[in-house]
Amino acid sequence: MYADVLVEIPSKKIDNTFTYLIPSHLKDKIQVGIRVKVSFGKQVLEGFVLKIYDNYASKYELKEILELVDEKPILNEEMLMLGEEIAKTTLCSKISAYQVMLPKALKAKIKNKSNIKQVKVISLAKSNEEIKDYLLKCRYPKQKQLLEKLIEDDEIVINNLDSCITTLLKHGLIKLSLKEDYRYLAHASGNYHKVVLNNDQQKVVDTITSNLNKSDTYLLYGVTGSGKTEVYMEIIKEVINQGKTAIMLVPEISLTPQITDRFLTLFGNNIALLHSGLSDSEKYDEYRKIMRKEVKIVIGARSAIFAPLLDIGVIIIDEEHSTSYKQDNHPRYNAKDVALLRSKYHNCPLILGSATPTLESFAKAGNHVYQLLTLPKRANNNPLPLVTLVDMKKETEKGNYVLSSLLKEKIANTLAKDEQIILLLNRRGYSSMLTCPLCGNVVKCPRCDISLTYHKTSDMLRCHYCGYNRKKPQKCDKCGSEDLKDYGLGTQKLEEIIKNTFNCRVVRMDVDTTYQKGAHEKIISDFAQHKYDILLGTQMIAKGLDFPLVTLVGVINADTTLMIPDYRSSERTFELLSQISGRAGRSNRPGEVIIQTFNNEHYSIKYAKQHDYLSFYKEEMKIRKILKYSPYYYIILVSIASKNYEKGFKEATKIGDYLRKNVSNDTIILGPTMANMFKINNIYHFQCIIKYRYDDILKDTLIKIDERYKEERDIDVYIDIDPIKI
Repeated sequence: MYADVLVEIPSKKIDNTFTYLIPSHLKDKIQVGIRVKVSFGKQVLEGFVLKIYDNYASKYELKEILELVDEKPILNEEMLMLGEEIAKTTLCSKISAYQVMLPKALKAKIKNKSNIKQVKVISLAKSNEEIKDYLLKCRYPKQKQLLEKLIEDDEIVINNLDSCITTLLKHGLIKLSLKEDYRYLAHASGNYHKVVLNNDQQKVVDTITSNLNKSDTYLLYGVTGSGKTEVYMEIIKEVINQGKTAIMLVPEISLTPQITDRFLTLFGNNIALLHSGLSDSEKYDEYRKIMRKEVKIVIGARSAIFAPLLDIGVIIIDEEHSTSYKQDNHPRYNAKDVALLRSKYHNCPLILGSATPTLESFAKAGNHVYQLLTLPKRANNNPLPLVTLVDMKKETEKGNYVLSSLLKEKIANTLAKDEQIILLLNRRGYSSMLTCPLCGNVVKCPRCDISLTYHKTSDMLRCHYCGYNRKKPQKCDKCGSEDLKDYGLGTQKLEEIIKNTFNCRVVRMDVDTTYQKGAHEKIISDFAQHKYDILLGTQMIAKGLDFPLVTLVGVINADTTLMIPDYRSSERTFELLSQISGRAGRSNRPGEVIIQTFNNEHYSIKYAKQHDYLSFYKEEMKIRKILKYSPYYYIILVSIASKNYEKGFKEATKIGDYLRKNVSNDTIILGPTMANMFKINNIYHFQCIIKYRYDDILKDTLIKIDERYKEERDIDVYIDIDPIKI
């Protein structure tokens, strides 16, 4: 017997299986999808078995598989299919497609270490009748208490062997063994109470649950606070009652503990959680729960779409507009595309939920590719918050550079009523640049050629792209002046201003305050318990949070996302403002939102003020049609990176010329141009943008470009199909 093995090799140019002889002692154990160890050149590598067959004609002497890594397959039939599709549609290697599905402990690698936690467990070594006979004669209370508990509980986890346990072991009444244990145990807080669905919610539930055995895709468009989570839970409950399983994706689970708390309250330990806040060992434990069929529900971020559940009854993607569902490094898959494949495989519905759906999703709903379901009002029938725009051009004339007069007044009033406030500023750090007023020198990152961000708490300048950092200089590097000034506004500086202006308790939530494990959950829990009056932070506070006491939301520098040179910048601005506005007035107290902007006439900001998604959608679609962007045209980004500027530019020009000669006449090629972030970590980035509708020869052209540059050491070319950022 022979096996085709796909091994983990870092080289991009090797992307195929190698045939090995299966030794006789492994013939009954080896299966497709299992990991094996093989000799590859002078190395011993791990790989996945993709095919097994009886006959193989070869003029070379084949090597034998050395040993099995697993007892059961790691990749099942469905996962093997998904890997093939991802490799084909994203032009990535097969091994990277399979590796991305697995937790670190199960990936194919050179060295494999056991990653299983074990605990000491004691249990009865004799029958209950024999133990009861011993209890009648026993004169030691501790022994009696322990044996009685073992009769009731079967086994007990212990930390140490005390004299009582040692004596019972010696007499052969109990036995000691090692048992696998899980490191991550999530618990419900008990604060959530189930609610009764309103008519709109029930209509959505009835529509989907009456079609659970069809692979239809539903777009659930519901305003913020409309109760989409309650709808998801009711649908999943029905799926579980039918003996099936469910996957629910959220943009980043460590940022939405309130959602998981609701699920844990309703479904208990029937849930596995997969997210970036878990250690590698904890992810492995959660994954094993799924493989052992100990749970019916998986909740997680992007990679949870690969959870090896069987007989899936529904797949839900909450906040479907989030860019986090697209992986921005190799392999560049979109979780929504994978979800669609799994929906078809299991013949189950896929639900995409959002208060601000992507234009692509809403257009598909308009063309009846997706079925549109709506929740037009808040679950408690309360109105959406009143939104006021503040023209900061006028405010700066008054000397109000950060907080407008109106926002200061509203903050003071809200604090006086003992209610809570959320402030959004989508820029972390203290200031965005350190500048010398005498010579105009800006302190930049030597690797990326962009200004370093000043972080006051650590007195450090940091690059948010490559991680370079340095102490704040005492004088200008260029002219020696000691009069350095920091310009721009970050969350650290805003926190300082708020504390100096108001007598209140402030907590900041951004990348700098949440890098430690459990930090997200602690901040959110503390704010929910009213240990703080004001929560300020970056876009991570804009969605998935529900605080009954928050009645005021303030947005500082609402124009930040509009300044990004990307055709989706207006859409992202509307999404962010709509989502953050939805945090206000979610209980019985009316909410209010103050948006500070220098662009109060921009349509994305005006329609966000009016909570008018449909008008924004129509306006943005007109622009996309004129400029020939998605969803009217498909977009592909070809990126060229090199440490050598001249070589990078030369090869980018070659690729641009080759594309123009080898695509259909109506396909549009833009570039090559310098990328928006041209230099990152001493690497220069160029790009070509492809816009097309129908092009039969484009894929073959892209494959040839990809093949051509696989062996290049000085040039890195990657192709991103349907990119999130350009």
